[in-house]
Amino acid sequence: MCSKKGVVEHLHKEFETTAVSAEMVEFLSFYIKESPYFYISILDMSPLQGVIPTCNKHRLEYYYSDIATAEYKCIENSWTFYTSKNDIYEIEKRYRALGVDYIFSPFIALKHFFKDKIDKNLALYALVQENFISIAVFENGVLLFGDHLDLETTDDAEDMILASAIDDEVDLELDDGIDLDEVDVEEAIESLEDFSDIEDLDSIEDIDEFSENKDVEEELMESDEVLQEGDAQHFNEDYQRFSLIQSSIGHYYKDEKYESRFIENIYIADGVGVSRDLKKYLEEEMFFNVYIRHIDIGIEICELAKEELGL
Repeated sequence: MCSKKGVVEHLHKEFETTAVSAEMVEFLSFYIKESPYFYISILDMSPLQGVIPTCNKHRLEYYYSDIATAEYKCIENSWTFYTSKNDIYEIEKRYRALGVDYIFSPFIALKHFFKDKIDKNLALYALVQENFISIAVFENGVLLFGDHLDLETTDDAEDMILASAIDDEVDLELDDGIDLDEVDVEEAIESLEDFSDIEDLDSIEDIDEFSENKDVEEELMESDEVLQEGDAQHFNEDYQRFSLIQSSIGHYYKDEKYESRFIENIYIADGVGVSRDLKKYLEEEMFFNVYIRHIDIGIEICELAKEELGL
């Protein structure tokens, strides 16, 4: 909520579904009544979207053959982002009860979030969401390559690889932090800080809450099993993310359409709380320097809307 003097108040509420529910409409309607000026903004979740390193309309189809089925927009007379027309229609249909003012591309959110880095470095930038990863390679502000990766399209062969990798993993470690890069690449190693905490599931408080009808040792064993299952799921997801990023980078290097440059640094906008395994894979398997920042997607979308409105 904003006034002429700036932001007056932040409000945050989570819903268990992206569908427009009565609860969601009730929550938003209460605040919509406060002012005749309100703007509903969402992040584009379409799987059929991406970026193209040109604004030349005659060259768009060279990079994306189905560009005629997409809505697209040129950015800074340099590169283009696109998304499916059908998906835009579905978004408008889904949110008809509220209306949608802005639909933001994850690539725009990524560019805005790393604006302090993109104009000065050659690096790969990635926005990690629960079901998608949007990656873009920028060199001094110029887009060289981009890809939108869908985690839900993993086939059976990839699942078998993931299962095998989990079986072979000996030292599976808990995620105990997110690396927040606050400085230039050259100084990052000395300045990375750990800002997140993880609950100690073996704490005395947890033990005290065990049921009196069960043996304490049995409870401890069950708690450890649950912890291991959650750990394995986290590992599975981050290995899948690593595999998709690795495959996309391979495409970037091999496809003659793109001006490939050797990438040394990767900046990750973490919107889900990835484990340290993802960082480890990228560093040990692909020899990247990896820097991770936590991103609150909701806040970032609000900032983009304010920028569009000139606030």
